Amino acid sequence: MGRYDDIIDLPHYQSVTRPHMSMHDRAAQFAPFAALRGYGEEVNETARLTDRKIILDENEISKLDGILGLVMERIKMQPEIKVTYFIPDERKFGGAYVTYVGCVKTLDEIDRKIVFTNKMEIAIEDILDIELLS
Repeated sequence: MGRYDDIIDLPHYQSVTRPHMSMHDRAAQFAPFAALRGYGEEVNETARLTDRKIILDENEISKLDGILGLVMERIKMQPEIKVTYFIPDERKFGGAYVTYVGCVKTLDEIDRKIVFTNKMEIAIEDILDIELLS
């Protein structure tokens, strides 16, 4: 004889004085309580990885200058280039490298930036690599 044999076949109890609780309301009773508001977001932000900005050596800078010179020679044709550049993170040290493809409108030598036909601007000091596509 088992331990619960006397109650195992009894019908499930239903209160006659209280309404039946929905599954949604019942689950809400066991939902986690956030005692520290915003703590989860802070943990996720701390865990988010960023890249360090790569400092180019003289050879790499010379290579970029050469490609920018070619772009300047073809500026009237609005050459298409592929640029990999650094975007600093707004919340923490470091940032991310992204690649952008577009047609160059001008090279602003005073502000040291590339201006594209769609008005996108990239600072020359943030550029890691440039590829001339047309």
